[in-house]
Amino acid sequence: MPKSAKIVGLGKYLPSKVLTNFDLEKMVDTSDEWITTRTGIKERRIASSEESASVLAYKASLEALKRASLKPKDLDCIIVATITPDNNFPSTACYLQKYLKAPNVSCLDISAACAGFIYGLVLAKSLVVSGIYNTVLVAGSEVLSVITDWQDRSTCVLFGDGAGAAVVVGCNKGGIVSSYLGGDGNLGELLILPAGGSRIPTSMETVKKRLHYIKMEGREVFKHAVRIMVDSALKALKKVNLNSQDISWFIPHQANMRIIKAVAERLNLDMSKVYVNIHRYGNMSSASTAVALCEAYEEGKIKSKDIVVLDAFGGGLVWGSCVIEWV
Repeated sequence: MPKSAKIVGLGKYLPSKVLTNFDLEKMVDTSDEWITTRTGIKERRIASSEESASVLAYKASLEALKRASLKPKDLDCIIVATITPDNNFPSTACYLQKYLKAPNVSCLDISAACAGFIYGLVLAKSLVVSGIYNTVLVAGSEVLSVITDWQDRSTCVLFGDGAGAAVVVGCNKGGIVSSYLGGDGNLGELLILPAGGSRIPTSMETVKKRLHYIKMEGREVFKHAVRIMVDSALKALKKVNLNSQDISWFIPHQANMRIIKAVAERLNLDMSKVYVNIHRYGNMSSASTAVALCEAYEEGKIKSKDIVVLDAFGGGLVWGSCVIEWV
């Protein structure tokens, strides 16, 4: 059995529709200056009515498989990280399997909000190293525009749609060398989609109260995000006797430019080592780190033997980091 697992193919997909800050100025009481100063976001992508989470994941996955020189029939398992699934059931992974025409594969969704892609990579590595599967597809795919309250100026400026995917196989050296995952359900109310589940079922009342949209306590989330992302990255590095100065590329969740800069500062990382694309896409939840990793690789920034750290934090509250020795 392999000792570790590596990524052999990456892919991404961003919807063609662009929603700029200037567009938002016409929708709510806000401005390009206000949004840019507080978040770092200039624009975001919005999926069409035909582009569900599985469709975005499918397009990203095709690219990842092509780069891995693999076919859908080579897959053993499909994992989709999403908080905007096509349906409560069947899983979005099952829809993705149908579109890929990948026979005899296991399919599952995981709900770990913005940390979902990292959770998926860690799960994929576990499945490969244990010998259960040889080849696992992990996709982070979100259509956050459908759960964004476009009347709430404090949240509607933040979110966008997109998908990223990775093909994971076994290796004996390097790859995903370390990870650290955590969560604290006591802080769940800080970032939540209140209604639509068994706790608060859908009703006329929940629709009237706009409880089917993202609700967030921004200041509290910011405070916890910075502290926990720093702690998570350091713990993952410590497991393999590394520290922040060993990082070649730091790829954080793209939630807020202020958070990204604060985390980098506390890790004593120069921003030249931090990959940022929040200005183009906003916060895409589980898709953010997946797309950022794919873009960093496409741009030729990531080289063999580089130490790449993914770091994310989101609703749950959940968080996770993984250390990758690129091979």
